[in-house]
This record gives sequence, structure tokens and C-alpha cells, in this order.
Amino acid sequence: MTSRHDSGTRPPHTIRRGVSLYSFQEEYFLRTLTVEQCVAAAADMGAYGIEIIPEQSIPGHPTLPEAFVADWHRWMDRYGTTPTATNAFLDTKLHPRRMLTLDEQTARVRREIDIAVALGAPIVKATVNFPPEVMAAVAPYAADHGVRVLLEVHAPFHYEHPWIQEHLAVMHRAGPDVLGLMPDMGIHVRRFPRVVSERALRDGADPRLVDYIVRTYDDHGDTHALMDIVNYRGGGPVETGLARQATHYIWSDPRDMLDHMAFIHHIQAKFYEMPDEKAEYSIPYEEIVPVLVDGGFDGYLSSEYEGNRHIQDAFAVDSVEQVRRQQRMLARLLGETA
Repeated sequence: MTSRHDSGTRPPHTIRRGVSLYSFQEEYFLRTLTVEQCVAAAADMGAYGIEIIPEQSIPGHPTLPEAFVADWHRWMDRYGTTPTATNAFLDTKLHPRRMLTLDEQTARVRREIDIAVALGAPIVKATVNFPPEVMAAVAPYAADHGVRVLLEVHAPFHYEHPWIQEHLAVMHRAGPDVLGLMPDMGIHVRRFPRVVSERALRDGADPRLVDYIVRTYDDHGDTHALMDIVNYRGGGPVETGLARQATHYIWSDPRDMLDHMAFIHHIQAKFYEMPDEKAEYSIPYEEIVPVLVDGGFDGYLSSEYEGNRHIQDAFAVDSVEQVRRQQRMLARLLGETA
């Protein structure tokens, strides 16, 4: 399998395509798709790596019903799919008047590792709020169970952020076979997502302020003052919310991944809108995929659709079609299709 782009043939690669079942959250919530049907939809696209969010998709979580485990493995066999990762959340503020202790946090992550093992997933995604101390504490348990725990690198964080740097220090001590990174491609948002700004307009936002926010972001302007400026211009809650969103999106050079590729074992291929099969509106996968090939990445590109929440007020959501379009784009960029 090879990947091609304008400069010619790229080296052979072993990058595979998959889907996070988070992508189908709209249909799963409305019960128009079951977990099995989500798996089947991914397989139908040739995206055979299945990432699951136990808290979302497993009835009774954190208990893991034996019947679900049996069903899960039967689905993997039936559709020729492979478990790639589970997603773990850490509710550090579970109790109203105190944070979870380190021992309590560690115990909860160990439980998530047990779930991954039972489902046959080699990776547990740690959401970006996982403290470095927790990652260090669970590393021996993960190593004993043959599971990697990967920290999500999620906007507005980036590789040089002190929080991520603290984590990297822990990862280098534990080694890349135990701890690592799972970059979310939302750290490479070049253009403000159109579905987000258009939703603000439908919600009554002042078009002039929406245009100002979008242009500031797209021109790589200083977004940190946007909330204040919107306030000075008479903006209300909708405009302020959009300005705040602009501080959450970031653009970072995809080549920043190359310095950390030894620790990158899974990619969350975030996207907000696939107008067609050619390109994502905001995130330049035509630049991202060649970097992954050059860096020798050998994991899964796992589709993560998040556009549904921004269009559901006015349009029918078709997450399956959106993911299918992204998968066709990825297949082309990976050299699987012309």
C-alpha cells in the first residue's frame, strides 16, 4: 500500500482506516442505529478498525456485562473488524466537595484497562484531563496487561504546552510500549468550521460579529481578546459563545507530530464537515496524511465526526454519510484508490 501526493510516490506504509463509534452518537442516541449497526456501517466503508467509548455504548458501564462481551466478539468476527481502542474518562469531580484521590483515579483507570482487555482492544485513550501522576501510576498495570494508555492531545493543547510536556516526561520514563499520545486532528483546524459559524447565525448572532470572529481566526489573528471585543461591540451570549469557541480551536503544523512519532500509536481523525469526498472544510488532511506516512506511523486513522451537534437544529443528521465521505478521502490520500 502506498500513498501519493503532488511530489510523487511516498514510501510504503501500513496505516489503516477505522472509525470511532463516537461518530454515530446522533443515531445511537436516537436509537436509529444499534452498536452492531454502527460496526456494520464502518465495515461497509472498509474502515475495519473499531474504536468504542464504553461509557457511551456499553449498557451498565462501568460494569461490563458478559452478554455484551460475547456480542462484541461475535460482531468483530461477523464483520471482519478489529477492536482498536477504548476511550476512558476521568470524572475527577465526581464528588461535590472534593476531588478524587490519586488512588481513586488510578483504580478507575485500571477498571477501564480491564474493559479494554475484555474487548480485545490494545489501546485505552486517556482524555486530556488525565493528570501525569495518574498516567505514571497506571503504567505498571497497563504493561502487565499488554495495553497502551495514550493521552489525547486535544485542542487547545499542543505538543509544546506545559501540560503535554509534563506528560511526555512521564511517557519517556515508562516507554512507548506502555504510554503514548493519541493526537486529535482538531489541533490542525486551519479554517473556522463553517457548521459552527452558520449555527450561530441561525441562533440569532449578529452577522458582522460572526464575520469578525471567523476572519480573526482564519487570518491567524489574536483570538484571546475576542470575547472582550465582542462584549465591547454589544454582542450577547451567542456571539460570546462563538468567540469563546474561537479560542478553543487551534492551528498547529502537522509536522510537529514528527518529533513525537515514537509515542503516537493512534490518530483521532476529527472532522466537522465533509461537503464532498475531496476534502474536510477546516482540517487539511491532504497535509496531515503525508506527514504520518513520512513519520512511519503504523496505527489507525479513526474517524471522529463532531458536526452533528452544529446542524441538528435545522438539518437531518446523516453521520454515516459524513463518515463515508471522510473514509473515501482517506482511502485516496493513503493510496488505496485513485
